[in-house]
Amino acid sequence: MKKLYEKNELIFALVWIAIYVVGTSLAEALSETVGAYKLVSAVFHVLLTAGLFLWVRRNGLAEKYGLLLPRYRLLRAWFFIPLALVCLYKLVFSPSLRFSATESILFVISMLGVGFLEELIFRGFLFRAIEKENLTRAIIISSVTFGIGHIVNLLNGQDLAETISQIIFAVFVGFALVVLFHKGKSLVPCIVFHGVFNALSVIANDEAMNSVLGGPVVTTVIMIAVSAVVLGGYSVWNWKHLEG
Repeated sequence: MKKLYEKNELIFALVWIAIYVVGTSLAEALSETVGAYKLVSAVFHVLLTAGLFLWVRRNGLAEKYGLLLPRYRLLRAWFFIPLALVCLYKLVFSPSLRFSATESILFVISMLGVGFLEELIFRGFLFRAIEKENLTRAIIISSVTFGIGHIVNLLNGQDLAETISQIIFAVFVGFALVVLFHKGKSLVPCIVFHGVFNALSVIANDEAMNSVLGGPVVTTVIMIAVSAVVLGGYSVWNWKHLEG
């Protein structure tokens, strides 16, 4: 992988996107086959997370890919309120545990790994590879590619409408996080947000949310609109005021 990285960073990033997407799909399918929900997925994501983290550190690329604590003052807790609002909305609509205790633990482990991997691959490898040539293009491609990558959920049996809304939401999230990384130089807040947001799905109650908001279609429209306003505003603020 080091030779491929040195030869062409963009191809390196695309190879890792393929490895991650295909590997995750296979792990999900195998988990279902063996009858152990998320077991194979959790193992796969943990091993891949450990492998990529060590590879980045061993090759002296931690600073380039933001695997270091932010240099801006974290005491300004208000700074992360928009991300917290997006992350914690699942606690509002009658949260309940969706799986057994063991399955829930495996799900959380898997989702924390996904948070690290998707941030490093899309916001790290892909963004940095394109940024050298054109910053605007890098931001757009990183955000859109991250969103479209969620189409793999269709292969895992997810509803089409839900997948489309997830893709749109992911594009907004991707845009906010890539701006946060670019301006703040640290990928750690992005990883924490992404991992916690995914992990909280273990208690998400979609039926309760749809019931309160008026059905799945209305819920989708509301969530996309709120995401656009909150994350869009957050991104603009970061672009103007944040420096790592």
